[in-house]
Parts: sequence; structure tokens; C-alpha cells
Amino acid sequence: MPNDYAARPRAEVKRQDRAVQDDAWIANLLGRAPIGYLATAHDGQPFINSNLFVYDPTRSAIYVHTARYGRTRANVDANERVCLSVSEMGRLLPAKEALEFSVEYSGATVFGAARVMDDPEEASYGLQLLLDKYFPHLRPGEHYRPILAEELARTSVYRIDIEEWSGKRKAVAEDFPGAFRYPYAGDM
Repeated sequence: MPNDYAARPRAEVKRQDRAVQDDAWIANLLGRAPIGYLATAHDGQPFINSNLFVYDPTRSAIYVHTARYGRTRANVDANERVCLSVSEMGRLLPAKEALEFSVEYSGATVFGAARVMDDPEEASYGLQLLLDKYFPHLRPGEHYRPILAEELARTSVYRIDIEEWSGKRKAVAEDFPGAFRYPYAGDM
């Protein structure tokens, strides 16, 4: 008989041999992953959107932003419970049997509560962290105009307070026979 997985802790990784318990490893992955997938729900209907995001270890939080009004904003206004997932793909691992093919990967999942930052100071803080993550070589006031109040009025900045997280990883020996990188990744 299958286990009752719905009754298990939400951050528990089923495959314990792949679970990562190292908080520093999870924080590092959150710091370098380029895209996060934010799950929200409204009236029992789940929604997931890809978002640029930034992990702020000083506040144990994730910042994202969206348009001022839209599905994410409506969902968060109705239900603050969210989940964010990030991942990286490693090498593809061929095998002699179809069910034995596999892939290396790293992933982290964050559980928490999202709030819209109505305080202009914190909204600016979150947006600046995003700019610093994706454009680390550019500085406000030097390379671009700093964030203005009118710009804050056109966006929703969210802070996800992290309650729990989990990490998962599959890695194999460097000399795995036939391992290769996914050939279709890259330029858009």
C-alpha cells in the first residue's frame, strides 16, 4: 500500500538519498538560479509563473515583482501561501534500458507567505536587490537612474518570508559512460 504522502511534512524529500540537508547548499542554489517558478492558488486552482527572483539571506526572504495588477497579485491578495521552485539541469545519463535513462539535477523548493510590499522603502530595497542580481556590473546613479516613486506605483513587489525549504540533488561520477549536456540549451 502506498504511503500517505499528503500527511507527510511539506518540505520532506521522498528520495532521501537525493535530499540535501545543507542550508548553505540550498542558499547557494537560490543565490545563483536565474529563474524561479512561483506557485500560488486561488479557490483551489493552482497557478505557476516563471519569475526573476532574488534570495535575501539577511531577511530569510525571496523578492519577486510583477505588474501592479494581474493573476499573481490577485492570488496573493486572496491567499498568501506560496511555493517557489528553482532547478538546474546537469548531464543527461543514457542507459541500456529505457527506464534507466536519467539526468543530473539540483533543485530547491521554498515554502512561505508572500506579501505585497506597500512600504516604498522596502519595495525599492527588493527591486534594487533584483537589479543587483541580474545586472551586477551596473550601479544606480552611475549607469542608470535610481528607482522612482512613479515606477513603484506601476509594479507589485513581493517579499516571500521563508518558512521552510528543501533541496534535492542527483549527481553521478564524472566518468559516467555516455553522459552529455543537453544540446538545445542556450540562446533564445
